[in-house]
This record gives sequence, structure tokens and C-alpha cells, in this order.
Amino acid sequence: MPTRDTTDGPRRRIVEAAVELLESGGPDAMSTRAVAAAAGVQPPAIYRLFGDKDGLLEAVAEHGYAQFLESKRARLDPDPEDPVEELRRGWDTVVEFGVSRPELFAVMSRATGSESGAAHRAGLEILHGRVRRLAAAGWLRVDEELAAQVIRATGLGVVATWHATPAERRDPALLTTLRESMVAAVTRAEPAVPAAESGPAPAARALRAALPDDSGVLSDAEQRLLAEWLTRLADGGGTPRS
Repeated sequence: MPTRDTTDGPRRRIVEAAVELLESGGPDAMSTRAVAAAAGVQPPAIYRLFGDKDGLLEAVAEHGYAQFLESKRARLDPDPEDPVEELRRGWDTVVEFGVSRPELFAVMSRATGSESGAAHRAGLEILHGRVRRLAAAGWLRVDEELAAQVIRATGLGVVATWHATPAERRDPALLTTLRESMVAAVTRAEPAVPAAESGPAPAARALRAALPDDSGVLSDAEQRLLAEWLTRLADGGGTPRS
């Protein structure tokens, strides 16, 4: 099977040529023949290195994720004072990339089902890290997995809506309005539990997020049992059954 290392000579040239054609002329401009000519290789080289055009598209998506991850890491605060503001900055980074590079972003979005790229997985780890910090600080109002899904869905959705809207009708307020709607959907107004939401669920979410993977105190079986109880409480299931 061909290597997927895009830093390897002809493969890298082909991927970069494909990205340039995609962004300058759209998907129709990225024919196998055109990519080969732009990269200075013969068309059979594309099939040898990528298998088929779908394989090339996957490599283009991974290349896009690598570039996006670089910009994302440049803005990453390893110890944010305000995890809610960190959430806003991270969401803005995704949307800005999608708005400024629509064709590449569309290919990246279609490739997310496989979740096979290292850069894509690293980006998801950054997202889940942000969600975990929100939960640990008591800000999260929903389950961590649901929060991550809402954050991703709103980012993808607003980019798609922006590009589907005629240029003369695009309003930047759409971006900020949907961002704040996302923040309100996944976080609470204050980290303390308000009276209207009394009960164990918010505390269980925070405790579950703060627990280390290996406490050194509990056995593996006890850790699994505790995680099950906390998940049940966090989801509003009430007192765990014995």
C-alpha cells in the first residue's frame, strides 16, 4: 500500500498541486491529468501513490488538517484562565479557516467520517481538551461528548451557511450570533450550580472531568465502576443502582 507521508518528494508535490488547483478553480479543476501536469509527474504516478482520486482527496484533506492544526496550535493557550473564552477562540479559529478557504474546508469536512488522519485526530484532541477543562471548572451544562458534537456541528454549519448565502447578503453577525448560541447551549452562566439546577449532575460532570486516568488509589475495576456511576449521575439518571 502506498505511503501516506506527504513530505515524501513526488507525493508532496502532487498534494500541494491538487490543493492549489482546488482552491483556484474548485473541484472540477482538480482532474487527475491537471494535477499530474501541475506537479510535473505522469498521471500513473497518482494512481501508484494514492490508489485513485478518492485516495488523493483523502491526502488533500489530511494536508488541510495539518495546515489548520498549525494555525490552531499557534493560538493554543496551554493554561487558559477562562475556559469559556478559550472555547470562543477555538470556535472562531475553525470558522475563520472555513470562511477563508471554502474549497479545502469542504473537502476536509467530507473526509471527517474516516477520522483516519493524524492531524485530524490531533485537532479533535484539542477540542476534547477544551471541553474537558470546561467540565472540570464546572462550566459545562451538558455531557462532554454532546458538547463536542454541538461545537463541531455549529462550526461546520455556520461555514456552510455562509458560503451558501450570496456575497451581498452575508452578515458577519451570523458568525458571532451562532457562536454565542453555541456557548449558551453547552455552558452555564456561572460555574456554580444555580438553584434551578440543583442535584448531583453538574457536580458529577465536574468530578468525572477532574479525575485522573490512573488515581493510584482505586483499582481498575473500581475506577470503571466509579466512571459508570458518575456518567449515570451526570446524565441525570439519579442515584446509581447497586
